[in-house]
Amino acid sequence: MTGSDRTGPSQHPTEAGSPDRFGFEWNTYSELRPEHEEQFRRWTPHFSPEDWAGKSFLDVGCGMGRNSYWPLRYGAARGVAVDIDSRSIAAARRTLREFPQAEVALASAYELPYRDEFDIVFSIGVLHHLDDPQRAVSNMVRAAKPGGVVLIWVYGLENNEWIVRLVSPIRKRVLSRLPIRLLHLLSLPLGLGLWTAFRLGLGRTEYSALFGRLSLQNAQSIVFDQLLPVIANYWPRTTVQELLVSAGLDGVTLKWVNQNSWSAIGRKAAGSEPSNRRV
Repeated sequence: MTGSDRTGPSQHPTEAGSPDRFGFEWNTYSELRPEHEEQFRRWTPHFSPEDWAGKSFLDVGCGMGRNSYWPLRYGAARGVAVDIDSRSIAAARRTLREFPQAEVALASAYELPYRDEFDIVFSIGVLHHLDDPQRAVSNMVRAAKPGGVVLIWVYGLENNEWIVRLVSPIRKRVLSRLPIRLLHLLSLPLGLGLWTAFRLGLGRTEYSALFGRLSLQNAQSIVFDQLLPVIANYWPRTTVQELLVSAGLDGVTLKWVNQNSWSAIGRKAAGSEPSNRRV
């Protein structure tokens, strides 16, 4: 696996996002767990494992590399995983070290140094944390080969209205300003309480059932992930669809994931140039 960094940190506009806070998260929760495969397959329902075989892919905002690991296990011919934080990059290199066809590179979603290179370009759990998601999607489209596909997974507004009303104001005004280590400590009892409740069957969605089956460590990492960002958008179906349509993708298709999020995919037409229009 190569470790070349195509661009340096000073070239990465973080805008109003939280790459440093997510870097702490992926340095802390860097263990690859078998249950991550089920999560990945739920987030990418448009593909079966066989669909990755022989393909090249770009993973935008790779974190600790777990969402690149499974396509490589399924036989992808080339995988490039990029992130903006050096701790995330280090964790991803450890996760993907067994794959000679994998590359981990330091790069921003706002400045992807690729054009017409990949069969599949995907971003899981990243765009809803960005100040300018449309710019990131346009760059993803440029990185895809003509005829290639772009896939995103993002938080949905549907069934998450309670988070928007109750949690988001507290996160924005208080939690995102706390020292990251203190926030991590606070997330542990919250994670335990939510995990216990869902394990007892108190939830009402597919996601709550899944959450209750996860390991306690994974559940705690999810709660921490929800509390730490400066930006966390919860988009309705129409907004998610418009993100891809506005970028010039054809045949945009959405699937409802865990009854609380959206996985969307579209195909890049030959000779197309993505739009920079914001959603």
